[in-house]
Amino acid sequence: MLDLILFAPPSSLLPTILAGIIGLLIGSFLNVVIHRIPKMMQRESDNYVASESGKPLPHEDRYNLMVPRSCCPQCNHQITVLENIPVVSYAVLGGKCSNCKTAISLRYPIIELLSGALSAWMIWRFGSGLTGLSTLLFIYLLIAMTFIDADTQLLPDDLTLPLLWLGLLININGTFVPLHEAVIGAMAGYLSLWSVYWLYKLLTGKDGMGYGDFKLLAALGAWLGWKMLPVIILLSSAVGAVVGIALIVLAKRGRNIPIPFGPYLAAAGLLALLYGPALTETYFDFL
Repeated sequence: MLDLILFAPPSSLLPTILAGIIGLLIGSFLNVVIHRIPKMMQRESDNYVASESGKPLPHEDRYNLMVPRSCCPQCNHQITVLENIPVVSYAVLGGKCSNCKTAISLRYPIIELLSGALSAWMIWRFGSGLTGLSTLLFIYLLIAMTFIDADTQLLPDDLTLPLLWLGLLININGTFVPLHEAVIGAMAGYLSLWSVYWLYKLLTGKDGMGYGDFKLLAALGAWLGWKMLPVIILLSSAVGAVVGIALIVLAKRGRNIPIPFGPYLAAAGLLALLYGPALTETYFDFL
């Protein structure tokens, strides 16, 4: 029975269903990660500045991914176990806090559904062995980074660097690509955007992107190898350009307002994971 769940081949129904359910639960935790990591970074920065200035630390209470318990930001009502059931609790509560009736963002169940659907898809596509389970880590980190970057225009080292090291570790035995292609992919991914950044800065005197983008592309190169980098860069740039133009034209967004690039890199990385060889073949045929 255990073999049917943990080491099942692709297109196996039972592990796919279980992965979808677990993905919903992980999605609930990802909501906490997305909300708290930027706050943790800010608190750490505030404490560092205060410490260097010889002032009392502004944040001495414990605040991490586990403590304190999740609560309503409006009335501080602590979320109960029953109120924390993915998707279901949101529907039962009507999208409102059970205590003060403040509206809860629709994004919470969306992230849970996204995590559950992608988890099921990965296991259906890759099976429930090492390859399939590793893709779950891949998508969970990408989901967290996508929404953090969309909110704050930050890609935390606490997420990009583990994704990078995991990619190299997973490919020690060539799970997705040979190790040498993964190492070159990590180096080329970082240096390609790093070069673009400095070229743009020398020409304009402005920052074109953040260092987190370099590290995310390096991580994607570590997972998928250097051969996937042209496709990832092309897809992310094309989608980013279309979205950026749409925001300027339709939403009247100023051209000087920065647009996070991380979500487009993450989406392109996911597409490369799923359809990499076909995309690469199409790319080179086009050239």
